[in-house]
Amino acid sequence: MTESTSPLNMTVELRQQVFAWFKQPLARSLLACEAERLRALLPGLYASNVLQLGPMGGIDLFESCNAPQRILLDTAPGSRDCSVQALPENLPFEHNSIDMVLLPHTLDFCVDPHRVLREVERVLMPESHVVILGFNPYSFWGLKRCLIRRGRRKAPWNGHFISLHRMKDWLKLLQFEVTHGSMMYYRPPVQKTSSLDRLRLLDKIGDRWWPMMGGAYLLVAKKRVEGMTPIQPRWKLSVVRSNGAAPEAATRGIAAKQPDRKSALG
Repeated sequence: MTESTSPLNMTVELRQQVFAWFKQPLARSLLACEAERLRALLPGLYASNVLQLGPMGGIDLFESCNAPQRILLDTAPGSRDCSVQALPENLPFEHNSIDMVLLPHTLDFCVDPHRVLREVERVLMPESHVVILGFNPYSFWGLKRCLIRRGRRKAPWNGHFISLHRMKDWLKLLQFEVTHGSMMYYRPPVQKTSSLDRLRLLDKIGDRWWPMMGGAYLLVAKKRVEGMTPIQPRWKLSVVRSNGAAPEAATRGIAAKQPDRKSALG
């Protein structure tokens, strides 16, 4: 593999195309819809630290998140507000060190989306969440992508457009449990702001009449660890001794030391 086709250069090039696209009216309209969904969702997901893989359009997607520590990872050097520069396929964080990971179309515009998910599973703590935003190939957006020749596709049409069904299969293989999923943005991908405003009604009726044809989807999954069981009060697990004396009641507190987190590539 030459330097010009290395994963880093390919990912940076894709991200730069996406950044340019998010300045257009269609992209800004989609991003506003996604940000609104996240504002309603994130307050219900507890996290002491959160990680976002890739900025999107300069909008703070963690606006409603209560986590005190927020980490923004990007591949491009010198990115504004970026905390860490690294590839999403090789996250510079310890195992089980992150409470929540947000992937805003990260899997659509990376070299190896399945490897990114494996890295997310590695760094997430048990019972923590991954939040995924992705493009739906079975929509007006997917139809337009199919009508563009592969060699001529530019952002966002050169993205992977991973189907919701496939994404759920990938998550299941990695022992994630999907806890929430929804479609959004049923308007066709037209560029004129006036046309987008007139088609806003489609977003209101899309969930009812064609619920699987939204241009994008939001998916939330919880990391499950095989063999882990909830800790129950001791009195529920004890039995009465043969002499009839009841076991002494006890309460236990468990404190886990957090592993050191790397804030940059080592």
